[in-house]
Amino acid sequence: MPSLSFDSVANAVFLILQEAETILPDDVILSIRNAAENESNPVAKTQLNSILKNIDLAAKKGIPICQDTGIFIFFVEIGRGLCLDFDIEGAIRNGCVRATREIPLRPNVVDPLTRHNTGNNIGNGLPEINYSFVPGKTLTITVAPKGAGSENMSAIRMFNPTEVGKIKEFVAKTVLDAGGKPCPPVVIGVGIGGSFNQAAKLAKEALLLPMDCGEICTETREPAEMEADILQAVNSLGIGCMGLGGDTTALSVHIKKASCHTASLPVAVNIQCWANRHATAVYDGGK
Repeated sequence: MPSLSFDSVANAVFLILQEAETILPDDVILSIRNAAENESNPVAKTQLNSILKNIDLAAKKGIPICQDTGIFIFFVEIGRGLCLDFDIEGAIRNGCVRATREIPLRPNVVDPLTRHNTGNNIGNGLPEINYSFVPGKTLTITVAPKGAGSENMSAIRMFNPTEVGKIKEFVAKTVLDAGGKPCPPVVIGVGIGGSFNQAAKLAKEALLLPMDCGEICTETREPAEMEADILQAVNSLGIGCMGLGGDTTALSVHIKKASCHTASLPVAVNIQCWANRHATAVYDGGK
């Protein structure tokens, strides 16, 4: 963003939605390509190559990667030294309406009880906007469209503090129960700790981490080892691409954790399909 105003933020939101819906991040594409090259199941290999062709066509034609263009989840980092003298939430909502109309995107937002569709992808509590404050004068807006096929397969459980050893089984069971419904190969975000709702947020944030995360994304080796262990367990299920069998059921597992109450152990699993969509806009107002 070259400037900071209601209109520039609204336009930036439109642009990152357009990017997220039509172009997958390079690390996601590379992960899918590696899965296709290493796949031993011929049916799964064909499906993975079809996914890669779909990704290529969407980018070239500027059309959504998937017909389920999702609901819009935003993560907004605001520099503590930044002065915002306009309605940033209104600007974000404005960009969502424009993106729905012009890209175009499927209107997915409905009332939970009456099922009335707003027709523009905004509503009561949607888009979801998560704010955090950071040093400096920057404004960073990340959007992660989330489809229902994968979101519906997500789960949360309040474990006893002594049940850390059951986390891997819980994640694997969640994926096993989902089968082919979330359009595997999936990306798995796991939130451990915090409160009930915080664990779910951590799991969703984990989906934004680089696909080949390694030590750079974790505070200690413990989460990285756990990620690798869970990934191996999930891929041993043999669900494979689109649930048709194969070597790769999950492309990656990412864990984010937070401190929690001494008497609780919240664990959330947020499933994402192979189309791990997200894009970011940054305004740099100086340090």
